[in-house]
Amino acid sequence: MKLLVTRKMTERATKSIASRFDAEFRDDAPLSVEDAAQVLRDFDAVMPTLGDDFSARAFEGDDLRCKILANFGAGFNHIDVAAARAAGMAVTNTPDVVTDATADLALTLILMTMRRASEGERILRAGDWTGWKPTQFLGGHVTGATVGIIGMGRIGKAIAQRCHLGFGMRVVFHNRSAVSSLDIPARQMPGLHETLQSCDIAVVSVPGGAGTRHMIGPDELQALGPDGYLINIARGDVVDETALIAALQSGAIAGAGLDVYEKEPHVPQALIDAPNTTLLPHLGTAADEVRTDMAMRALANLIAFDQGQPLGDLVN
Repeated sequence: MKLLVTRKMTERATKSIASRFDAEFRDDAPLSVEDAAQVLRDFDAVMPTLGDDFSARAFEGDDLRCKILANFGAGFNHIDVAAARAAGMAVTNTPDVVTDATADLALTLILMTMRRASEGERILRAGDWTGWKPTQFLGGHVTGATVGIIGMGRIGKAIAQRCHLGFGMRVVFHNRSAVSSLDIPARQMPGLHETLQSCDIAVVSVPGGAGTRHMIGPDELQALGPDGYLINIARGDVVDETALIAALQSGAIAGAGLDVYEKEPHVPQALIDAPNTTLLPHLGTAADEVRTDMAMRALANLIAFDQGQPLGDLVN
């Protein structure tokens, strides 16, 4: 198969992919919908990722050559799965291999935001730190706090486990379906607002897409309250960024830690300037081992397809 990989990969992953397929690797610029439409006509298979615009318009026409989109990443809301299915294309993703790294980053954001580490580092680097004071940079106490997990899937469960076992946190959560198989004590709340009202830190860990867009808006931030912190490691548009900026500026919530944004890579200046924010450039899985494992998982899906085997990570 002639394969297009839409981003540069780690050295190990690149060698493995190139040894198995007639592969072309693009630079790190995401595909526009026009680009996506063209590559579906030029390649038998594509390994896309976040930012590539495989919306419905990309699948229009009768001359599509591509038969599989082996997505690099667990999230696939940049692909119109229904349109791909209608065009006769399989869509796979790379679950499991991203779980631990993403959960680890959620804990990084919890610690950095509640303890105001980003703010403190900026002041120190600017030469504005004047020495230790008993009331300087007072933040939230992480140990023993209550964490609210919004979306108790693989990643949500991994975050909850780290919070409870590592920091003695009480765990409450919101999930669209009942969750019973948990390794730690956790309480499923009646709804999203009840979860937000009950926690000190809310961690958003739901899939992206139309069903979760702006799931966290003005009313939800008000429910979280002036002593609550918001952490988002899901997709940027799950949080209404305008509402979040207003909540941070007014003190309606205590702080926010974000790894994802509504219109990446654009981050509004008002969000950059907002008080007590920790802002990371989508580092969720940014470890060589993890990114290599993601590519190898996508490669395994491609090999299975090429050999006519069942696709274990099929999403459509």
